[in-house]
Amino acid sequence: MSDALKDLSDQDVSIWLDDISRERLRSGNLQQLVDTKNVVGVTSNPTIFQKALEKGDAYDEQARDLALRKTDVDEAVRYLMAFDIRWACDVLKPVFDKTGGKDGRVSIEVDPRLAHDTERTTAEAKALWWLVDRPNVMIKIPATEEGLPSITAATAAGISVNVTLIFGLDRYDAVMAAYLDGLEQARGNGVDLQTIRSVASFFVSRVDTEIDKQLDKIGSDEAKALRGKAALANARLAYERYEKVFTSERWKDLESAGANVQRPLWASTGVKDPAYDDTMYVVDLVAQNTVNTMPEATLDAVADHGKIGGDTITGTYDEARTVIDDLNALGVSYDEVIHTLEDEGVQKFEDSYAQLADSVKGQLEAAAK
Repeated sequence: MSDALKDLSDQDVSIWLDDISRERLRSGNLQQLVDTKNVVGVTSNPTIFQKALEKGDAYDEQARDLALRKTDVDEAVRYLMAFDIRWACDVLKPVFDKTGGKDGRVSIEVDPRLAHDTERTTAEAKALWWLVDRPNVMIKIPATEEGLPSITAATAAGISVNVTLIFGLDRYDAVMAAYLDGLEQARGNGVDLQTIRSVASFFVSRVDTEIDKQLDKIGSDEAKALRGKAALANARLAYERYEKVFTSERWKDLESAGANVQRPLWASTGVKDPAYDDTMYVVDLVAQNTVNTMPEATLDAVADHGKIGGDTITGTYDEARTVIDDLNALGVSYDEVIHTLEDEGVQKFEDSYAQLADSVKGQLEAAAK
């Protein structure tokens, strides 16, 4: 077992794999990662499923059965994804039991085409919760304005939610408020709050990708000095806000009723710029009670040469604020960047879902011949 990954786990950072495929499941690779690399959770998204479906023959038999039943494309997508998610949930069930439900979690995302439709997102979340039917599943709901009421409604129904596509601090505040609203409603509905878990997926690397692009256009020494600093600063300030909310009197009242905190999850932690250390979004975002979901390449990099030196977030907040202030002073608008990233994030997942649906349609048509 890698010392770096063990050290990360010892710092109360849960290591989740940002990938899933039926081939990974049937080969035993996921179990191997649990056994050897401290992986205690799995996240998925339409892009991941679309790539998995196009490789090998792992989905052929189920696609043939669905074609024989004349299942429509959207339902077939749900069935194919749910099969993998259930399987992964079963692999991780011992972790779920050992950690009292904190980890051993597997996430499946609602149809991203519904990201701006509150009622349909809520209905889809309930449908996926029922379809997967595992206590350790998490339903991913996007942190759009329309997604916020769905986070509350799903939580109130006792569904464990992974809130995805969070880029900005103000939206993160709204996500935490939506979770607390849901817990309060769940308590009123007689739901056992101890059974509800949630994470808030705060995206990291995409912030640097967008801001570095603007800094390169400016080209000054001041601009060059800020490259690669925005994403870490943004995530660290998010953790400061997490600390504030989950020490509040409102939270303490819910905690006394058995509620669990909504942990910050660092998403999009694969480094996009080869000039940067390929472990930076892991080793520089270490703090208690967090999750880091990594693509396998990042997981391997941390295992190979990551250096975990303890908490790298707490106490960095003033420095982080200075980075954001310096960016604004150069004309890089934080608010505009966050707005752009949210729009692009939703669109990318919509495009991936469309490609996934096309792939499934092709499989169904081929199987029907």
